[in-house]
Amino acid sequence: MNNIHLPLAFGLGSTELIIIFLVILLLFGGAKLPSLARGLGQSIREFKKASNEEDKDEETKEKTPAKKDSVAAKPDENKNT
Repeated sequence: MNNIHLPLAFGLGSTELIIIFLVILLLFGGAKLPSLARGLGQSIREFKKASNEEDKDEETKEKTPAKKDSVAAKPDENKNT
């Protein structure tokens, strides 16, 4: 008989995930689990949105040409020629 054990997430097997789920169920109760999952989903969505905005900001900064320093472009006013 082949005993194949595939890790599902973070190196945890199915037995460990079931135990973790049962402990969470006992701690928070069945009524609170949907609201906890909804809050977790919203926080992940907000994080992805913020990281995408960060990437877009970096791309626009890379596309705009760098401005030359105004000090380097002006002739030295202290020199008397």
